Amino acid sequence: MPIDESLPFLPVNIAILTVSDTRDLASDRSGALLAERIGAAGHHLHSRSIARDEADAIEAVLRGWVADPAVDVGITTGGTGITGRDVTPEAFTRVLEKEIGGFGELFRMLSYAKIGTSTIQSRAMGGVAGGTYLFALPGSSGAVRDGWDDILRFQLDARHKPCNLVELMPRLQEHLR
Repeated sequence: MPIDESLPFLPVNIAILTVSDTRDLASDRSGALLAERIGAAGHHLHSRSIARDEADAIEAVLRGWVADPAVDVGITTGGTGITGRDVTPEAFTRVLEKEIGGFGELFRMLSYAKIGTSTIQSRAMGGVAGGTYLFALPGSSGAVRDGWDDILRFQLDARHKPCNLVELMPRLQEHLR
């Protein structure tokens, strides 16, 4: 995954939502880890919040990000499992215009090397709505590391070759022109 150092780094604005019935900002290790990595990579943390495992609440945050021109990327952590309270993918499905199927597939492939077949319990996903990238990561710190360190860090770096998501940002809404 080569980074072309001759190109300029282009920081993007990223919002974080932790989906949890039990966490608050003080006890949210996964959200804190993601915020730290976003800053270390040189991006701007637009906001960080927590919502309960309720599809309507998650959907409201996602739609708020999509409506806010200052948010380029929204990343959630939590609620991607298969228990009754895990509804993050359902909220995403209500909002996404296009799914980035390869994100979830790649996440599970990378995760398989670390946790084996338990990776089938993750419904990590990504997509686009209103020109905003949206990604759903599982709630564990390990999953946040895998999703950021192995995928998003590179795809959100305009210097990553052969291609990256940042270079596509100006074209995400070309169908509206």
